[in-house]
Amino acid sequence: MSFPALVFWAIFVIPLIVFLIWVMKQDKRKGKTGLIILAILVIGVIIYMYSKHMFDSETLMTR
Repeated sequence: MSFPALVFWAIFVIPLIVFLIWVMKQDKRKGKTGLIILAILVIGVIIYMYSKHMFDSETLMTR
């Protein structure tokens, strides 16, 4: 892995995973809040990637 990828993981991904685990443990509805947050994040990322044209229209692979 390159250094920028490690920085991305350290700053964004690991804290997000820790936050989602904490939210799911605090949730009295058996993890529904964590799943809702995760779904919102995934939808947001997909919208962002399509708006920035990061998908190739023929292969749906990133550049």
